[in-house]
Amino acid sequence: MPKRIAPLTETKVRTVKPEEKTKKLFDGSGLYLLVTPTGGKLWKLKYRFEGKEKKLSLGAYPHVSLAEARLKRDHARTLLANGADPGDTKKAQKAASVQETETFEIIAREWHTKFSPSWAASHANKILRRFELYIFPWLGARPIKSITAPELLAVLRRIEAKGTLDTAHRAKQNCGQVFRYGVATGRAERDPSGDLRGAIPPAKGKHMATITDPKEIGGLLRSINSYRGSIFTRCALRIAPLVFVRPGELRQAEWQEIDFETAEWRIPAEKMKAGILHIVPLSSQALGVLQEIQPLTGHGRYVFPSPRTDTRPMSNNAVLSALRRMGYAKDEMSGHGFRSMASTLLNEQGWNRDAIERQLAHAERNSVRASYNYAEYLPERRRMMQAWADYLDRLEAGEACNVLPFQAAS
Repeated sequence: MPKRIAPLTETKVRTVKPEEKTKKLFDGSGLYLLVTPTGGKLWKLKYRFEGKEKKLSLGAYPHVSLAEARLKRDHARTLLANGADPGDTKKAQKAASVQETETFEIIAREWHTKFSPSWAASHANKILRRFELYIFPWLGARPIKSITAPELLAVLRRIEAKGTLDTAHRAKQNCGQVFRYGVATGRAERDPSGDLRGAIPPAKGKHMATITDPKEIGGLLRSINSYRGSIFTRCALRIAPLVFVRPGELRQAEWQEIDFETAEWRIPAEKMKAGILHIVPLSSQALGVLQEIQPLTGHGRYVFPSPRTDTRPMSNNAVLSALRRMGYAKDEMSGHGFRSMASTLLNEQGWNRDAIERQLAHAERNSVRASYNYAEYLPERRRMMQAWADYLDRLEAGEACNVLPFQAAS
């Protein structure tokens, strides 16, 4: 059995001495430190692409630390997994920086820097990562004026071939935004993505598994109340149907955002998908859950911290994993399903559709209007959220499944 190589440590890298011959210190997954007789310490990555062994230079220590070298290695491995040669990508990026000031990558990054401050951080990161994985390796170094529709389609076809049609459509949309920005700033002549309408098969709409039958909702709520896992997860499960925010917004809730006096949870714009401050009126039931967990986590930053450390929020899979342990399959219920549940039933029960949409924080097409209307319909939303919580209580008790919340509240 081959001897397992222990990963490098920062101390080992810092203290290793040069020898008469060049030597290699291996870290794992192809990464190694090349120590030259003159004392140089160079990070290298050995990998295979299309059956050929290749090497990639990742920089010199200490300018590039062990942690940074590992990050570069992981990024290169991600490119390989997506069918791109890290060496070619590095050459293209270098060419973009020294040969051409109007390449697609330079203009795309400029566009991203200009507009991303108004987006949620997670949304901005996803767009940039989409470019880095799927577009820049092939088109990044090209002058934006020279890119044609067939060339763009060839790149999008690579994404389509992986079966990720939704990603292909989103990449096409983002490329179109960059081309139009290039036109507006005088560095591109037209947007070739417009010629590709219909060239990529439509993506199947995502179905967020949810439960909308009142009796089944009652059963779900009873299962949540009897959940025997972490109290953090149980409280997150209990409050999820009461506030029906996105799973990421729930797990990153902070105590400083909660106001018990006004019974409001104000989620900052940078955490929201639409980049607009969002107000969640808190029902008496939601306040009860928060008061229950406050003695345990109120001293820290997060309402629902990780069980391992209170400096990070709980895992994005915590609620989903709990639902699976409770016996709900992936096609039955999801963390996002609490939103679909509330949307479906509140619309059926006759609440103002605009108030529901505002409470769901669905993006307002007019961003200027949205920035001034985050509190729109707030009095009605307060009544709706309390009536909804009362309705869920009755469902949990197995009572009045067909009674509408606004009827019961009147």
